[in-house]
Amino acid sequence: MQNERGHRSFTLVLVFGAMVFGMVLAGGINITPISSADPGEVKRAVSVDPTNHGLPGFADLAEAVSPAVVSIQATKFERGASRRGTDPFELFFGPRRRPQQQQQGEPEERRSDSSGSGFVISSDGLIVTNYHVIDEATDLHATLEGRQYKAEVVGKDPATDLALLKVEVDGPIDYLPLADSDQVRVGDWVMVIGSPLRLANSVSVGVVSAKGRSIDITPDRSLENFIQTDAAINFGNSGGPLVDLTGAVVGIATAINFGAENIGFAVPANTLKTILPQLRDHGSVRRGYLGVNIDDLDHDEAEAFGLDSSDGALVTQVLEDGPADEAGLKHGDVILEADGNQIHNNRELIDYISSRPPDAKVELNVWRNGKKVSKTVVLGERPGTPTVAEPAAEEDSGKIEWMGIEYQELTPALRSSHNIPDGVKGLWITSVTPSSPLYDENVRPNDFITEVNGEVVNTAADLEQAIGSVPSGSLIRLYVSRVVDPRNGTQAGFFAVIRVP
Repeated sequence: MQNERGHRSFTLVLVFGAMVFGMVLAGGINITPISSADPGEVKRAVSVDPTNHGLPGFADLAEAVSPAVVSIQATKFERGASRRGTDPFELFFGPRRRPQQQQQGEPEERRSDSSGSGFVISSDGLIVTNYHVIDEATDLHATLEGRQYKAEVVGKDPATDLALLKVEVDGPIDYLPLADSDQVRVGDWVMVIGSPLRLANSVSVGVVSAKGRSIDITPDRSLENFIQTDAAINFGNSGGPLVDLTGAVVGIATAINFGAENIGFAVPANTLKTILPQLRDHGSVRRGYLGVNIDDLDHDEAEAFGLDSSDGALVTQVLEDGPADEAGLKHGDVILEADGNQIHNNRELIDYISSRPPDAKVELNVWRNGKKVSKTVVLGERPGTPTVAEPAAEEDSGKIEWMGIEYQELTPALRSSHNIPDGVKGLWITSVTPSSPLYDENVRPNDFITEVNGEVVNTAADLEQAIGSVPSGSLIRLYVSRVVDPRNGTQAGFFAVIRVP
């Protein structure tokens, strides 16, 4: 019995082994099909050749770049009572060292010390840093390869947070070239070198994590176009170089996000290139000014304006008596070209107009009411940014349920009690629900609806009739006005495009 059982087990092993051998042999000579799917439908897996895209060695890069990176020491002396409010130096560099109290009866003299970074851009000693590093400083010094130099301010531009310094050197010194930052791609390796927390020549490495960021830290947010990186930027890195793997500067380290791990921002090198001649030759920057508020187009807005694509810059407001107003531009125009250069978004238009000097003539190709028109604009000079203020809300008197808004007609009593300027027209929005389609279009309480699909509305009946005449599934184009300074009646306008359910 035991011999028969052993023989049977041996036979099963032989059969199983034969099956395995057959499968291997069949696969080796391509008898077994790989898949029953159509070969034309097979998708190739994404692959990267590690021999061509392996991690670079950063030691040589740091060694080559470091001699052109400087530490900047900024000192400010002042007398009198301490100022209240936020100290911009302490925002970026932490609390300053404070002197002991002066004797009773004497004016108090205070000294504020802070530090930052910078880099040399010419062999004769021109240095780039951030404006906030040197703002209001009484005395500046730059330390380069262990030697300290007295630095003088050549030019400064608060709008881009950049400044140009000069040190007197005995002979040619190392400097860093400026890259074409428009060619930088998200995912590219970058290195930050500077003096974080006064630790000179500290290196951090990461990648470009985003481009075209606006973070509202400069006087004119429309000029912000930051490169975002996860290379560590800390207090004292401000003004230092963000370099690519060739050692060329792609950006100037400027700010960090306090609520995140390694989200930093750098001014693009091309922004520096644009203003560098004016900083060097004139000490400040003058920019062309069109006198419009603009926005990007999304797919629905492009369709609502009769365009085949979302390329262009939508004019949401033409400022009274400005260059665009004098040239005949209107809100609702879409600027497609400037001097023959195609405009894909509002950033491109802002950059181009800002690069042109005041009094320059610019030829604009504009889309208006379904056709193209040409306008010649003589640019003005870009002014400062107004202070935003909003009036208080009011009880509702009318509503459109599906739009999620409540509104009120303007009356003399309402204008007087809520300080609404006489020049403001339309329906006053008193409530916008979070679920309203207009909420996603940035419409808020205290805004004013002045037009529906190009038709002026001044009363509740005007608004309700205009909205009610639009068929289901169609787009509605609202023109909305917002009071940004009730003291002089300054308004900002924009379009809100929603679809009727």
